[in-house]
Amino acid sequence: MLMKNLLLFLAVIVLTLVPIVFLKDAEFGGADGEAEEMITQIVADYEPWFTSIWEPPSGEIESLFFVLQGVIGALIIGYFIGYMRGSNKKDRTNT
Repeated sequence: MLMKNLLLFLAVIVLTLVPIVFLKDAEFGGADGEAEEMITQIVADYEPWFTSIWEPPSGEIESLFFVLQGVIGALIIGYFIGYMRGSNKKDRTNT
């Protein structure tokens, strides 16, 4: 089990680092920018329905908030799954 987890961890590290190392001048943008560009190509006079209340000072800060949002969501989902699994084990041992 430990070896399997170690191999999975190393695979994640490799998948993360390979694009950064081999694609040095690449721009890793999100889907939002691509969607906005496509919409303006299709409908030149398109205007968004609303604008952001606050714009992060840089792309790095925006990425940080995106990652934090994902981490918080993963923690909530992980806690729920762990709670349910523990609850099921407890029910099985009590009967």
